[in-house]
Amino acid sequence: MTARVPLFGVERSVTGKAWALSEAPDGLAAEIARVTGCHDALARLLAARGLDASSAPGFLQPRLRDSFPDPSSFLGMDEAARVVWGAMQADTRIAVFADYDVDGATSGAQLVRWLRQLGRDPLTYVPDRIEEGYGPSAEAFASLKAAGAGLVITVDCGAAAHDALESAAGMGLPVVVIDHHLMNGPPPPAAALVNPNQPGDTSGCGHMAAAGVTLVFLAALNREGRARNAFNGNEPDLVAMTDLAALGTICDVVPLTGPNRAIVTQGLKVMSGWHKAGLAALAEVAGLSGAATPYHAGFLIGPRINAGGRVGRAGLGLELMATEDRTLAHQLAGELDRLNAERKAIEQDVLDAAMAQIESGEIAANGPVIIATGEGWHPGVIGIAAGRIKERFNRPAIVIGTENGTGKGSGRSCTGVNLGEAIAAAREAGLLIAGGGHAMAAGLTVESGRIDALRAFLEERLAPEWEAAHEARTLRLDAVAHPAAVDFAFGDALKAAAPFGMGNPEPRFAFSSLRVAFVKEVGTGHLRFTLEDRGGAQLSGIAFRALGSPLGEALTASRDRLWHAAGKVKAEDNRFGRKAELHLEDLAAAD
Repeated sequence: MTARVPLFGVERSVTGKAWALSEAPDGLAAEIARVTGCHDALARLLAARGLDASSAPGFLQPRLRDSFPDPSSFLGMDEAARVVWGAMQADTRIAVFADYDVDGATSGAQLVRWLRQLGRDPLTYVPDRIEEGYGPSAEAFASLKAAGAGLVITVDCGAAAHDALESAAGMGLPVVVIDHHLMNGPPPPAAALVNPNQPGDTSGCGHMAAAGVTLVFLAALNREGRARNAFNGNEPDLVAMTDLAALGTICDVVPLTGPNRAIVTQGLKVMSGWHKAGLAALAEVAGLSGAATPYHAGFLIGPRINAGGRVGRAGLGLELMATEDRTLAHQLAGELDRLNAERKAIEQDVLDAAMAQIESGEIAANGPVIIATGEGWHPGVIGIAAGRIKERFNRPAIVIGTENGTGKGSGRSCTGVNLGEAIAAAREAGLLIAGGGHAMAAGLTVESGRIDALRAFLEERLAPEWEAAHEARTLRLDAVAHPAAVDFAFGDALKAAAPFGMGNPEPRFAFSSLRVAFVKEVGTGHLRFTLEDRGGAQLSGIAFRALGSPLGEALTASRDRLWHAAGKVKAEDNRFGRKAELHLEDLAAAD
């Protein structure tokens, strides 16, 4: 097979990436444009992403009814619905046990809202990230049983909690597990287990977040309730739950394809009404109004929900997403907003310390995985710090905080490097106290004295995957554009391909042979600029957090140099008028 020639010959840009242009069959973009009536730039984008004239209309207008999975296609789903309805009709008290992140909070809130609409008052339990760690425990189940629970439903956790579920079975407490994490070995002893990633499941929905799986579970519960004639005209409206399912899906960074794309598209429409008290209160403290976007969900609302689990009270997010008490919602949203500010400060301290280790050469940044560790680093922010390091160095990263001889770590990976499997292998090899996750993210607990051995194991284990993961070192571009073509209509047309996220990234464009006509710092470390081609056509934009980075150093270098530029085109319609600008991501020398 002939090697693909890098775009503009760029094999290593200022950020260390090769540039590759996504290819589209000749004539396909024109056919898509003819069938859909869309802008030529959008048609080129769809063609480059593997769509054709027959699939493009459904992609541009995704509908839940077209892609929503049949609940019965999930292994264990029908049994789970029967177990829950059996408990409800026996008037058994139900408890919802949720993970402490956004996916867990939104999954738990869907179940709580569904149960409350049917007149039930469920118990809730969210484990403390620091004191209890991830997932259920024997102690947690015992406390729920003592509080009167006769059935527990776990969401976004439980599929690997063998010891805890064995303990629950021993005390006569049945547990239904709703999860999506990777599993190893036999299933735990649950009354019913729903997990599209469990062995034997043929649903094809392993890419769904727990919030999406929970929405499908609610569909199974509604269907079972209808079969039992149990609703009496009060069947819960699942479309009204899609805002929560969309929020969890976006924040868990799963591929926005298939049912995920439909859930997020519908869910953002529902969210934009800001009808739920908790979402409305969070929008108010975050300064949001109007239509909800993936950015609002992933970067403004989600982090505030997460803050309770990271540096505050773990159950705040679930409580806020489940309540309809607007006074309580404003109180909880304010507390989460304060905790989020605290989280940011703690996160920056950990990130600065980790970056100091890398920049000093204390730990290597050129291997298949970067592992930074420090005494007393807050376990609630290490995952975010790992994500920042991964983004900066474009390779898998793990950050471990140690205390009293034990380290708790969190990692983030790159496309083509399965970090979850590597962590599971390290656990099987006896290097970890606990650990697991999925391809792009994982968590672990390790004895401090075994961190060096863990580093050596993971470097050896991940080296072949890292060498083969060309996509992780490639900036894939959707098209080459001319500065004069970038206007509001161009940028606005691209929005029809939203929602953007993993599996459907925002479009990236390349521009050839430009010089820097203007650059200055704005805000904290951002650089606003104007690029100009030989004919005088200009393209303005911004490079976020670029000051002091290789990208920023290139942008502020001699203005006589010529650069190829790459980034995302953003259309804005505000009080200053309609315009489009480039959010710069990379530069490569053109001279």
